[in-house]
Amino acid sequence: MSHARRMYDLVEPIGLVPYFADESDDALIALGLRNPWDAYFAGRAAPFGRSVPAEAIHAIFYNFAPGEVARHIPKVWELTTPEAALAARERGCVAGIRRILGELADAPEVTRAGDLLLKAATSAPVEGRALYAALRTLPIPQEPVARLWHAATLLREHRGDGHTVALLAEGIGGTECHVLHALSVDIPANEFGRVGHLPAARLTAVVDGMRDRGLVGPDGWLTPAGQATKERVESMTDRLAEAPYNALSTDELERLVADLEPISAALRAVFPM
Repeated sequence: MSHARRMYDLVEPIGLVPYFADESDDALIALGLRNPWDAYFAGRAAPFGRSVPAEAIHAIFYNFAPGEVARHIPKVWELTTPEAALAARERGCVAGIRRILGELADAPEVTRAGDLLLKAATSAPVEGRALYAALRTLPIPQEPVARLWHAATLLREHRGDGHTVALLAEGIGGTECHVLHALSVDIPANEFGRVGHLPAARLTAVVDGMRDRGLVGPDGWLTPAGQATKERVESMTDRLAEAPYNALSTDELERLVADLEPISAALRAVFPM
């Protein structure tokens, strides 16, 4: 197993805190935002500031259907500011992590893991990685739990930028990537949360296009070619996610893994992963 894949399994639960811990949405909605999707776009797009249009955020986030970003950007910046959104998101995530970890939140493992994870997270080149580069411009928190979450977010978005590159290289579009993933884990496309809400005709057209390309079979499931495409995307994503961990020695990586394991296990136990 590559370092990137091993670390993904440990870092992803921390990076998912804004989306699975209610405290993050609550803190953002308290600013005057209308709903959890406002909170999502305000929190995640805030590093770009208020002047980047919906079309650019749509391109950077990649995997939203046409029009979905524009329902929230720039409206959220009429309700709050990027600076307030960033502060609220961090505050909510720290509260959520502390609730879930309990006494572990103040253990030395959290401080050590945060420092090593940050060393990795701030070492990679930013070229070609718009969201990661934007996050790199933000101040680094000093409080240990906030520092750990910030580092995990940097690494999650670094990997996400690389995942977009891998999808583009395979010709997999933003909605197609959700269909590809859903079918790869035996979930029908129309039952998968990220695309199941789309108009039936739109989702059918996406699946039909993938069928025409030989990725989906007549039975509605991935063909061998579709499975191979999914595997190539994941393999390239892992390769492109290796760079941050090259900054750590073997001993540092082993120490980081040992410290992250109980933290990630506690988060995984309460998140629907």
